[in-house]
Amino acid sequence: MRFGIIILPDLRWQDAARRWRQAEDYGFDHAWTYDHLGWRSLVDGPWFDAVPTLTAAAMVTSRIALGTLVASPNFRHPVSFARQLTALDDISGGRMVLGLGAGAGGTSFDTRVLGEPPLSPGQRVDRFAEFAGLLDLVLRTDHVTWTGRYYRAVDARNLPGCVQQPRIPFVMAANGPRSIALAARFGDGWVTTGGPANDLAAWWRGVGEAARRLDDALTAAGRDPAAVPRYLSLDAAGVYALSSVAYLADAAGRAGDLGFTDIITHWPRPDGPYAGQESVLADAAAALLTGSA
Repeated sequence: MRFGIIILPDLRWQDAARRWRQAEDYGFDHAWTYDHLGWRSLVDGPWFDAVPTLTAAAMVTSRIALGTLVASPNFRHPVSFARQLTALDDISGGRMVLGLGAGAGGTSFDTRVLGEPPLSPGQRVDRFAEFAGLLDLVLRTDHVTWTGRYYRAVDARNLPGCVQQPRIPFVMAANGPRSIALAARFGDGWVTTGGPANDLAAWWRGVGEAARRLDDALTAAGRDPAAVPRYLSLDAAGVYALSSVAYLADAAGRAGDLGFTDIITHWPRPDGPYAGQESVLADAAAALLTGSA
Protein backbone atom coordinates (compact mmCIF):
# COMPACT_ATOMS: atom_id res chain seq x y z
CA MET A 1 0.00 0.00 0.00
CA ARG A 2 1.22 3.48 -0.91
CA PHE A 3 0.21 6.53 1.13
CA GLY A 4 -0.67 10.02 -0.03
CA ILE A 5 -1.46 13.31 1.69
CA ILE A 6 -3.51 16.30 0.55
CA ILE A 7 -2.18 19.69 1.63
CA LEU A 8 -4.81 22.37 1.11
CA PRO A 9 -3.48 25.60 -0.47
CA ASP A 10 -4.74 27.77 2.36
CA LEU A 11 -1.49 29.01 3.93
CA ARG A 12 1.07 31.54 2.77
CA TRP A 13 4.09 29.76 1.38
CA GLN A 14 6.34 30.76 4.27
CA ASP A 15 4.07 28.59 6.43
CA ALA A 16 3.04 25.97 3.86
CA ALA A 17 6.55 24.97 2.73
CA ARG A 18 7.14 23.10 5.99
CA ARG A 19 4.22 20.79 5.32
CA TRP A 20 5.47 19.77 1.88
CA ARG A 21 8.99 19.11 3.17
CA GLN A 22 7.59 17.18 6.09
CA ALA A 23 5.34 15.06 3.86
CA GLU A 24 8.45 13.87 2.04
CA ASP A 25 10.42 13.38 5.26
CA TYR A 26 7.57 11.35 6.75
CA GLY A 27 7.76 8.95 3.80
CA PHE A 28 4.55 9.73 1.93
CA ASP A 29 4.63 8.45 -1.64
CA HIS A 30 2.62 11.32 -3.08
CA ALA A 31 1.35 14.74 -2.01
CA TRP A 32 -1.55 16.61 -3.57
CA THR A 33 -3.38 19.89 -3.45
CA TYR A 34 -6.84 21.01 -4.53
CA ASP A 35 -7.27 22.84 -7.82
CA HIS A 36 -10.06 25.33 -7.15
CA LEU A 37 -10.63 29.07 -7.22
CA GLY A 38 -12.15 28.72 -3.78
CA TRP A 39 -13.58 25.81 -1.81
CA ARG A 40 -16.68 25.37 0.32
CA SER A 41 -16.44 26.84 3.83
CA LEU A 42 -12.92 28.11 3.19
CA VAL A 43 -13.94 30.36 0.31
CA ASP A 44 -13.76 33.52 2.44
CA GLY A 45 -10.30 32.73 3.79
CA PRO A 46 -6.81 32.55 2.27
CA TRP A 47 -6.54 30.39 -0.84
CA PHE A 48 -3.77 29.95 -3.42
CA ASP A 49 -3.61 28.52 -6.94
CA ALA A 50 -2.53 24.91 -7.41
CA VAL A 51 0.03 25.41 -10.19
CA PRO A 52 2.41 27.83 -8.44
CA THR A 53 1.86 25.92 -5.18
CA LEU A 54 3.01 22.67 -6.80
CA THR A 55 5.88 24.50 -8.49
CA ALA A 56 7.07 25.76 -5.12
CA ALA A 57 6.57 22.28 -3.61
CA ALA A 58 8.76 20.81 -6.33
CA MET A 59 11.54 23.18 -5.34
CA VAL A 60 11.56 22.12 -1.68
CA THR A 61 11.27 18.36 -2.26
CA SER A 62 13.22 15.83 -4.30
CA ARG A 63 11.47 12.47 -4.23
CA ILE A 64 7.76 12.66 -3.51
CA ALA A 65 5.26 12.64 -6.39
CA LEU A 66 3.19 15.84 -6.65
CA GLY A 67 -0.28 16.29 -8.05
CA THR A 68 -3.68 17.92 -8.29
CA LEU A 69 -6.65 16.22 -6.66
CA VAL A 70 -8.34 17.10 -8.83
CA ALA A 71 -8.04 19.52 -11.72
CA SER A 72 -11.24 20.00 -13.71
CA PRO A 73 -12.70 21.76 -16.75
CA ASN A 74 -14.47 24.28 -14.50
CA PHE A 75 -11.86 26.96 -15.20
CA ARG A 76 -9.03 25.23 -17.07
CA HIS A 77 -8.51 25.09 -20.85
CA PRO A 78 -6.58 22.05 -22.10
CA VAL A 79 -4.15 24.04 -24.28
CA SER A 80 -2.99 26.54 -21.66
CA PHE A 81 -3.13 23.92 -18.91
CA ALA A 82 -0.92 21.60 -20.95
CA ARG A 83 1.78 24.29 -20.99
CA GLN A 84 1.58 24.64 -17.22
CA LEU A 85 1.71 20.89 -16.70
CA THR A 86 4.70 20.50 -19.01
CA ALA A 87 6.54 23.13 -16.98
CA LEU A 88 5.57 21.45 -13.70
CA ASP A 89 6.80 18.08 -14.92
CA ASP A 90 10.09 19.67 -15.99
CA ILE A 91 10.63 21.61 -12.76
CA SER A 92 9.83 18.57 -10.62
CA GLY A 93 12.08 16.27 -12.62
CA GLY A 94 9.22 14.05 -13.76
CA ARG A 95 7.34 13.81 -10.45
CA MET A 96 4.04 15.33 -11.59
CA VAL A 97 0.82 13.28 -11.40
CA LEU A 98 -2.38 14.81 -12.74
CA GLY A 99 -5.58 14.07 -10.89
CA LEU A 100 -8.50 14.92 -13.20
CA GLY A 101 -12.23 15.12 -12.56
CA ALA A 102 -15.43 16.28 -14.22
CA GLY A 103 -15.84 19.28 -11.92
CA ALA A 104 -18.66 20.20 -9.62
CA GLY A 105 -22.06 21.47 -10.70
CA GLY A 106 -23.55 24.94 -10.68
CA THR A 107 -23.48 25.19 -6.88
CA SER A 108 -19.65 25.15 -6.78
CA PHE A 109 -17.74 28.37 -6.25
CA ASP A 110 -15.57 27.69 -9.32
CA THR A 111 -18.65 27.86 -11.51
CA ARG A 112 -20.47 30.68 -9.72
CA VAL A 113 -17.50 33.03 -9.51
CA LEU A 114 -17.07 32.93 -13.29
CA GLY A 115 -20.78 33.44 -13.90
CA GLU A 116 -21.06 30.22 -15.86
CA PRO A 117 -24.45 28.58 -16.32
CA PRO A 118 -24.83 25.30 -14.45
CA LEU A 119 -24.37 22.09 -16.40
CA SER A 120 -26.33 18.91 -15.90
CA PRO A 121 -24.39 15.84 -14.73
CA GLY A 122 -24.50 14.48 -18.28
CA GLN A 123 -23.17 17.73 -19.72
CA ARG A 124 -20.34 17.78 -17.20
CA VAL A 125 -19.29 14.28 -18.24
CA ASP A 126 -19.49 15.35 -21.91
CA ARG A 127 -17.25 18.31 -21.17
CA PHE A 128 -14.89 16.12 -19.13
CA ALA A 129 -14.55 13.68 -22.02
CA GLU A 130 -13.63 16.51 -24.36
CA PHE A 131 -11.28 18.07 -21.83
CA ALA A 132 -9.43 14.81 -21.17
CA GLY A 133 -9.26 13.93 -24.84
CA LEU A 134 -7.79 17.27 -25.93
CA LEU A 135 -5.42 17.47 -22.97
CA ASP A 136 -4.16 13.95 -23.68
CA LEU A 137 -3.61 14.85 -27.34
CA VAL A 138 -1.81 18.14 -26.70
CA LEU A 139 0.50 16.59 -24.11
CA ARG A 140 1.44 13.81 -26.55
CA THR A 141 1.41 15.56 -29.92
CA ASP A 142 2.70 18.75 -31.51
CA HIS A 143 0.55 20.86 -33.90
CA VAL A 144 -2.91 19.95 -32.61
CA THR A 145 -6.08 21.35 -34.17
CA TRP A 146 -9.37 20.48 -32.51
CA THR A 147 -12.96 21.62 -32.76
CA GLY A 148 -15.41 20.46 -30.14
CA ARG A 149 -18.49 21.61 -28.33
CA TYR A 150 -16.61 23.01 -25.34
CA TYR A 151 -13.04 23.55 -26.56
CA ARG A 152 -11.11 24.55 -29.63
CA ALA A 153 -7.43 24.47 -30.51
CA VAL A 154 -5.67 25.74 -33.62
CA ASP A 155 -2.18 24.39 -34.29
CA ALA A 156 -1.42 24.02 -30.57
CA ARG A 157 2.23 23.30 -29.79
CA ASN A 158 3.63 21.07 -27.07
CA LEU A 159 7.43 21.19 -27.37
CA PRO A 160 9.53 20.14 -25.52
CA GLY A 161 6.91 17.70 -24.21
CA CYS A 162 6.80 16.12 -20.79
CA VAL A 163 9.75 14.64 -18.96
CA GLN A 164 7.58 11.57 -18.42
CA GLN A 165 6.79 10.02 -21.76
CA PRO A 166 4.50 9.86 -23.58
CA ARG A 167 2.95 12.30 -21.05
CA ILE A 168 2.45 12.82 -17.33
CA PRO A 169 0.16 10.17 -15.81
CA PHE A 170 -3.54 10.91 -15.51
CA VAL A 171 -5.30 9.73 -12.35
CA MET A 172 -8.96 9.96 -13.27
CA ALA A 173 -11.64 10.63 -10.65
CA ALA A 174 -14.73 8.59 -11.45
CA ASN A 175 -17.72 6.94 -9.80
CA GLY A 176 -20.51 6.75 -12.38
CA PRO A 177 -20.55 4.45 -15.42
CA ARG A 178 -19.64 7.09 -18.01
CA SER A 179 -16.82 8.66 -16.03
CA ILE A 180 -15.46 5.22 -15.16
CA ALA A 181 -15.43 4.40 -18.87
CA LEU A 182 -13.35 7.56 -19.41
CA ALA A 183 -10.98 6.45 -16.66
CA ALA A 184 -10.59 3.11 -18.42
CA ARG A 185 -9.81 4.93 -21.66
CA PHE A 186 -7.45 7.71 -20.53
CA GLY A 187 -6.45 6.88 -16.98
CA ASP A 188 -3.02 5.74 -15.88
CA GLY A 189 -4.70 5.45 -12.49
CA TRP A 190 -8.16 5.79 -10.95
CA VAL A 191 -9.21 7.72 -7.85
CA THR A 192 -12.54 7.59 -6.08
CA THR A 193 -14.17 9.26 -3.11
CA GLY A 194 -16.84 6.59 -2.98
CA GLY A 195 -20.47 7.62 -3.21
CA PRO A 196 -23.02 9.20 -0.90
CA ALA A 197 -23.81 6.90 2.02
CA ASN A 198 -25.68 7.01 5.30
CA ASP A 199 -22.99 5.28 7.31
CA LEU A 200 -19.42 4.01 7.09
CA ALA A 201 -20.38 0.45 6.20
CA ALA A 202 -22.50 1.66 3.28
CA TRP A 203 -19.64 3.86 2.09
CA TRP A 204 -17.26 0.93 1.98
CA ARG A 205 -19.84 -1.15 0.09
CA GLY A 206 -20.14 1.66 -2.46
CA VAL A 207 -16.36 1.81 -2.85
CA GLY A 208 -16.28 -1.93 -3.57
CA GLU A 209 -19.05 -1.60 -6.14
CA ALA A 210 -17.19 1.22 -7.90
CA ALA A 211 -14.03 -0.89 -7.98
CA ARG A 212 -15.94 -3.71 -9.63
CA ARG A 213 -17.35 -1.29 -12.22
CA LEU A 214 -13.81 -0.21 -13.01
CA ASP A 215 -12.76 -3.84 -13.46
CA ASP A 216 -15.54 -4.32 -15.98
CA ALA A 217 -14.71 -1.09 -17.84
CA LEU A 218 -11.01 -1.91 -18.06
CA THR A 219 -11.75 -5.40 -19.31
CA ALA A 220 -14.12 -3.97 -21.93
CA ALA A 221 -11.36 -1.56 -23.00
CA GLY A 222 -8.92 -4.44 -23.40
CA ARG A 223 -6.83 -3.44 -20.39
CA ASP A 224 -5.63 -5.55 -17.47
CA PRO A 225 -7.48 -4.39 -14.33
CA ALA A 226 -4.56 -5.46 -12.15
CA ALA A 227 -2.18 -3.11 -14.01
CA VAL A 228 -4.02 0.15 -13.18
CA PRO A 229 -3.21 1.84 -9.84
CA ARG A 230 -6.24 2.63 -7.67
CA TYR A 231 -6.37 5.54 -5.25
CA LEU A 232 -8.96 5.89 -2.48
CA SER A 233 -9.63 9.27 -0.85
CA LEU A 234 -10.42 8.04 2.64
CA ASP A 235 -11.79 11.20 4.22
CA ALA A 236 -14.82 11.17 1.93
CA ALA A 237 -16.16 8.39 4.15
CA GLY A 238 -17.29 10.97 6.68
CA VAL A 239 -14.67 9.91 9.23
CA TYR A 240 -11.36 11.72 9.20
CA ALA A 241 -8.72 9.06 8.50
CA LEU A 242 -6.22 10.69 10.86
CA SER A 243 -8.63 10.59 13.78
CA SER A 244 -6.31 7.87 15.08
CA VAL A 245 -3.45 5.69 13.90
CA ALA A 246 -5.60 2.61 14.46
CA TYR A 247 -8.37 3.94 12.22
CA LEU A 248 -5.91 4.76 9.41
CA ALA A 249 -4.32 1.33 9.68
CA ASP A 250 -7.71 -0.38 9.54
CA ALA A 251 -8.79 1.72 6.56
CA ALA A 252 -5.56 0.89 4.75
CA GLY A 253 -6.21 -2.79 5.27
CA ARG A 254 -9.81 -2.57 4.05
CA ALA A 255 -8.73 -0.61 0.98
CA GLY A 256 -6.07 -3.19 0.19
CA ASP A 257 -8.62 -5.99 0.46
CA LEU A 258 -10.69 -4.18 -2.21
CA GLY A 259 -7.71 -3.97 -4.56
CA PHE A 260 -6.63 -0.40 -3.90
CA THR A 261 -2.94 0.30 -4.28
CA ASP A 262 -2.94 3.79 -2.74
CA ILE A 263 -4.83 5.63 -0.01
CA ILE A 264 -4.99 9.38 0.55
CA THR A 265 -5.87 11.51 3.56
CA HIS A 266 -5.61 15.23 4.37
CA TRP A 267 -3.05 17.14 6.38
CA PRO A 268 -4.74 18.01 9.68
CA ARG A 269 -6.02 21.54 10.10
CA PRO A 270 -6.61 23.39 13.40
CA ASP A 271 -10.35 23.69 12.75
CA GLY A 272 -13.02 23.30 10.08
CA PRO A 273 -12.58 20.64 7.40
CA TYR A 274 -10.11 17.91 8.39
CA ALA A 275 -9.61 19.26 11.89
CA GLY A 276 -7.10 17.12 13.71
CA GLN A 277 -3.76 16.91 15.47
CA GLU A 278 -0.41 16.91 13.69
CA SER A 279 0.84 14.62 16.45
CA VAL A 280 -1.47 11.90 15.09
CA LEU A 281 -0.02 12.45 11.62
CA ALA A 282 3.51 12.08 13.03
CA ASP A 283 2.55 8.90 14.90
CA ALA A 284 0.87 7.45 11.79
CA ALA A 285 3.95 8.17 9.71
CA ALA A 286 6.18 6.46 12.24
CA ALA A 287 3.89 3.45 12.51
CA LEU A 288 2.79 2.95 8.90
CA LEU A 289 5.03 4.77 6.45
CA THR A 290 8.48 3.50 7.32
CA GLY A 291 9.73 1.72 4.22
CA SER A 292 6.65 2.60 2.13
CA ALA A 293 8.54 5.16 0.04
